[in-house]
Amino acid sequence: MGEKGKRSAVRLTARGAIALALMATLAGYVLTALLDIQHVVGAAFVLSSLLGVLMVNRRELLSLVVTPPLVFFCATLFVELGRAFGSVSIVQSLTLGLYTSLTRGAPWLFAGSALVLGVAWRRGLRDNVRELREELKAGAEAPRPRQSFVPEPEGYFEPKVYGTPRDEN
Repeated sequence: MGEKGKRSAVRLTARGAIALALMATLAGYVLTALLDIQHVVGAAFVLSSLLGVLMVNRRELLSLVVTPPLVFFCATLFVELGRAFGSVSIVQSLTLGLYTSLTRGAPWLFAGSALVLGVAWRRGLRDNVRELREELKAGAEAPRPRQSFVPEPEGYFEPKVYGTPRDEN
């Protein structure tokens, strides 16, 4: 088999890969609650992030590589909000729950983020960054056409008065 035989037929958009990581992390929280094994959340996050970066379209690597911390935080916030609603002090419970969960998940978060960055770099992230720089440079150097002042049409912001006032005589 050639190069085409090695490639996966399924490709994800960056949104799809982000959704995959979010759903898997939330599922990891559910399994952690059911099985009482703390490492399930982190493992689900890392594995889903890896799967996402392997399956995402190459042109969307730059969008995907910056999202793992946000995905982990959003999943944790959602779970901790659910837990906090059953307590006496919602704010205190949410704050303590977020602190505890994010502290416990920090090694997994760093591992997942580093893994996504490393795999994305090998898959062509460098080219995406180069293309973005060229687009930004070309946009900054392109002369912008000057537009002359065009007043707003009458009555656009103020109601237009039609006719003349009536005499009450």
